[in-house]
Amino acid sequence: MKLFFREYLPSDVANAKQTIVILHGLFGSSDNWLTQARLLSNNNYKIYTVDLANHGQSYHNNTFDYPTMVSDLKELLDELKLQEPVILGHSMGGKTAMNFALAHPDALSKLIVVDIAPRYYDLEHYTIVKGLNAIPVDTITSRNEADAVLAEFVPEVDVRQFLLKNLQRKTEGGFSWKINLPLITQQLGNIGVDLQFNGKFDKPTLFIRGRRSKYILDSDLNRIKEVFPQATLETMETGHWVQAENPQEFVDLVMKWVQ
Repeated sequence: MKLFFREYLPSDVANAKQTIVILHGLFGSSDNWLTQARLLSNNNYKIYTVDLANHGQSYHNNTFDYPTMVSDLKELLDELKLQEPVILGHSMGGKTAMNFALAHPDALSKLIVVDIAPRYYDLEHYTIVKGLNAIPVDTITSRNEADAVLAEFVPEVDVRQFLLKNLQRKTEGGFSWKINLPLITQQLGNIGVDLQFNGKFDKPTLFIRGRRSKYILDSDLNRIKEVFPQATLETMETGHWVQAENPQEFVDLVMKWVQ
């Protein structure tokens, strides 16, 4: 199995309300969704949080693009024998989920897209990548040293804390990256592209955006409705990290809509 995943099962598995597969964003991992997954499983949902390729504990390859991530996800669902789950994705994971829905509309029952729209983005992550590459992972002795280097490129403390979760200590000393940083650096432009599959996904679709985020604009609504005719939009009083800034409200919104 190519993709690492975490499974959160409710106490009454046989009568679980629904299965939800969750996809993280760029530089993220399944670990980022621990709180939300537990809240959902405690409310009788079966949850699978996935490490996409070149992230977390999943495999590293030579291609960082949406068609590859879609293929990996289809393989995972087939191997786990998950029948028409809800697919939920944030940011890059949301773009992956949208592409998956267009490529395999019969493989999911509902789609939830968190703070990303079906369009091209001029990514602002190149500074982050430059900062990550500036960290001498082989010689640093602590995360504080890594943070000091990264702070020259990324001023926001919470963003640095999130990014540095990708550092792992090596047994022989120093650190290494969990993410495939060389490949992400080389192919980052593939993540800002528009949808890679044609057609429409005519099943229930929920878009959730943060009011203080600029990833889903009012001007995106026509395109959303064009590609996802059954789409509805909800807005939370957050920034881009909707699910992390208010986990309980986010989970409540998801459960209400799924039901």
